[in-house]
This record gives sequence, C-alpha cells and structure tokens, in this order.
Amino acid sequence: MAIHPGAEIFEKEFAEHAALVSPTREATRASFFKMLDAWVNCIRGGGKLLFFGNGGSAADAQHLAGELVVRYREDRAAIPAIALSTDSSVLTAGANDLGFEHIFSRQIEALGRPGDLAVALSTSGRSGNILKGLEAARERGLVAGGMTGDHESPMVALADPLIVVPSRTTARIQEMHGLLGHMLCLALEQALKMEQTRAPKSTEGIRACR
Repeated sequence: MAIHPGAEIFEKEFAEHAALVSPTREATRASFFKMLDAWVNCIRGGGKLLFFGNGGSAADAQHLAGELVVRYREDRAAIPAIALSTDSSVLTAGANDLGFEHIFSRQIEALGRPGDLAVALSTSGRSGNILKGLEAARERGLVAGGMTGDHESPMVALADPLIVVPSRTTARIQEMHGLLGHMLCLALEQALKMEQTRAPKSTEGIRACR
C-alpha cells in the first residue's frame, strides 16, 4: 500500500504539537492564573479588553474578542472586548499617516481608559507596533498584558501579566495561544457567574416583511 505524500507532515506536526502540550502546561500555569485574575478584575471593574496582534495573532485577537462579546460556551451577558485589527480604515490611515508601528498605540490612545486591559498577542514579542501598543497602554493607566513565545523579547519588560509559551516555532506558539485563550474565556465566564440575559428574538421585522 502506497504511503500518502502528506503522511510525514501529518505525523510530524501532530508529534510536535503533542510534545509541547505538557511543557506549556507547566511553564504557563502561574502566568495563566495571573492573566485570568487580570481579565476578571478588569471586567468586574467596568473595564474592557483590547486585543491586538499581527497576522495570525491578529486573527487570534479577533477570535478572542468574538468569544467574549458573543459567547464561548454559555449564554450570559456580553463581555466588552475589542480587537484592534478589525477596522481597515483606522489601520490604513494610521499606517499611512503615522507609520505602521503606531496602528495599535493610536487606537489605545483613543479607546483605552484606566481600568481597561490591553492584551498583546505576538509569537516573537519583537514587533514594533506591539511594543508601541504596550507602551501606550502603560502610559495611559491600562493594565498591559500579553502572550508570546520563548524569544528574548522586550515584551518581558512591558507586559505584566505575560504568558510565555516555551517554543520558538510560530505555528506551535499560535496553537498554544489558541488553547490558552479558550481556557481563559471559559474560566472568565465561570468566574463572573453571569446570569442569562440574552433578550428574546424579535419577530416584528419578520412579520413586517411578509
């Protein structure tokens, strides 16, 4: 029986992923709890979560904001969260007029308030716009947190809490960020113990169209 040309990749990638789970579990336990406490304190205090990242991490930022604004597992009150990578007009104007390194810091200047929590997602922890965003958050009295990989990174001095995945492989870091992000969403929902507040769907518009 012929071996499929994708078999080696299939086995290798699964093995790399599986090999990273246990080390990540041990390396991030304390920082996970610290990050969760920051999320809970932010929302309980009337603040909001501001997520930002580049490329795949931008997608992760949008993913987490969506899980919180809409729902992760349970029907509950909406949780205020914004992904700073979603407004194409703001991003392109900021990049064109101020420089790409300011696309997140400018939004934090506009939207961030003391009591909010900025969460930077970066596999390398070295991107200029990520670092500028964290600096802007700190300057304006926000809590500046983040998730990154095991690189020598300025994020260590700028983000607290900071979750560091013990890997330098971009794909593997992003996979662990996804797992940890889902765990944070679930733990936040449970910690807040929110009651179901989803309003009943209106049929008024449907009747009017008939």
